[in-house]
Amino acid sequence: MQTKGKLIVISGPSGAGKSTIVFKAIEGRKDMCFSTSVTSRCPRPGEVDGREYFFIDRERFRQMIENDELLEHAEYVGNYYGTPRKFVEDKLADGVSVFLDIEVQGACQVGEKMPEAIKIFVIPPSLEELRRRLVNRGTDSPESIENRLRRAREEYAEADFYDYIVVNDKIEVAAAELQAILTAEQCRYAVRSHWLKEV
Repeated sequence: MQTKGKLIVISGPSGAGKSTIVFKAIEGRKDMCFSTSVTSRCPRPGEVDGREYFFIDRERFRQMIENDELLEHAEYVGNYYGTPRKFVEDKLADGVSVFLDIEVQGACQVGEKMPEAIKIFVIPPSLEELRRRLVNRGTDSPESIENRLRRAREEYAEADFYDYIVVNDKIEVAAAELQAILTAEQCRYAVRSHWLKEV
C-alpha cells in the first residue's frame, strides 16, 4: 500500500537559510522534493526560471488566483508569491513529500486548506546575525534590508501556529533537526497503525 506524501511547510525570515537546510536534509532522497513557487519578482543573479521559481508577470499571477490554480499566495516586500496547486497534489498522490518554502501569511492559508501539513519555522540565532547575512548576500539595498528585518520581527510575532522551530546557526545541525522531525512524523501512530492489523 503506497503511503501518501506529506506536505511540509517551511517558513522564516529572508536570510534564515531555509532552502539551504532543506536541500541538505533531502539530498539524495527521491521520496521528497521542493515545490517550485511562482513569483512576480525579477530573477536574482544566477536564478533560473523553473528551478528557483517560475517567474511570471503580475497580470498572469492575478489570472492564476482567479482560476484557483494556487494552493496559497501572498504579497511579500512588493512582490507576489504562490504555490501551484496541481504540482503539489500530484506529488503527494505519488507518495512524494513536498516542501513549501513560503512566508507566514501563505502558511496560514495552507494550514486552513490542509490541516495535516507539517509547519516548521526556521530562524537565525539572532536578528543581528540575520542582518549580517542579508548584507553579505549583496542583493538588497540598505532600505530593502531594513524592510526585511522589520518583516522578520512581524513574522516572529505571527508564528505561534507552527508545529516546530529550527534555529539555523550551523547548517549541518539545522538539517539534522529537520531530518529528525521528518523521521518522527513518519513514525506517528496514524501513519503506521495499519501495520497493527497484520497481527
